[in-house]
Amino acid sequence: MTGMDRPRRLRRTPAMRRLVAETSLEPRHLILPMFVADGIGEPHEISSMPGVFQHSMDSLRKAAVEAVAAGVGGLMLFGVPKPEDKDAQGSAASDPNGILNRGLRALAHEVGGSTVVMADTCLDEFTDHGHCGVLDDSGAVDNDATLTRYVEMALAQAETGADLLGTSGMMDGQVAAIRTGLDAAGYSDTGILAYAAKYASAFYGPFREAVGSSLQGDRRTYQQDAANRREAIRELELDLLEGADIVMVKPAMSYLDILREVADRSTVPVAAYQISGEYAMITAAAQRGWIDRKGAVLESLLSIRRAGADMVLTYWATEAAHWLS
Repeated sequence: MTGMDRPRRLRRTPAMRRLVAETSLEPRHLILPMFVADGIGEPHEISSMPGVFQHSMDSLRKAAVEAVAAGVGGLMLFGVPKPEDKDAQGSAASDPNGILNRGLRALAHEVGGSTVVMADTCLDEFTDHGHCGVLDDSGAVDNDATLTRYVEMALAQAETGADLLGTSGMMDGQVAAIRTGLDAAGYSDTGILAYAAKYASAFYGPFREAVGSSLQGDRRTYQQDAANRREAIRELELDLLEGADIVMVKPAMSYLDILREVADRSTVPVAAYQISGEYAMITAAAQRGWIDRKGAVLESLLSIRRAGADMVLTYWATEAAHWLS
């Protein structure tokens, strides 16, 4: 048996496995998505995402402090307006006193400087039709009119002190429009986390409960088709040319092949979003005793890192950071 390759030598003990591990998972790699809702005095648990909450302003601050103390790398904030504050233009998105901008100011004041505060720069939570942009007379999303609204939204978010703006709407030219608008207004230090490859996915369902979505129909005319791989690289290259500081693939689980290709080609850091449906599936299986919850969570996060993500948005960010510490 002399001369046989024996890879098992390097798996023999926990210390040996730790020594030769090719991929690391650390608290700093994790970003916590958070929801702040207008008009609530106490946090409200999202039924399809047990353990995840729509926050009041007070509970948002408390959860942010806990996440930062655990060592998470950043916080991504989504706003949930009152239904009566939605309109066709998503006006509350750019209102300095709208729920998202109030929440961003609270985070910047509470934990700014000790973590990276990120804003969702998209209209879907704020429109009464639930789409990520404004509609034309035929009911289709008007790409270029939407860019104007994105710039207005971005300027309001930059004013709050947000460090990174998450361009999640998948409009053509959105990164260039926002970058130009920010620079012209003196916000050249505000970064853009571009959703370069965001696919139309069945796994977004729980998120729509989380933000109280008003969507009727689907977003397939602007989010990517699950069948397409080359298109993701085209979107990546456009976002890089337009000035993206970080690029993202969303969802993570069903698109690890896309994530790997993006990571291989990107000249900037790469993020991936472990979305609501991924969270819900693991949570539901663990609640039924079918899988080990902690093991499945950490394995899923490690797989996203192994596929090439420099950072992972995950609803388990705080909890996983505690485990990893």
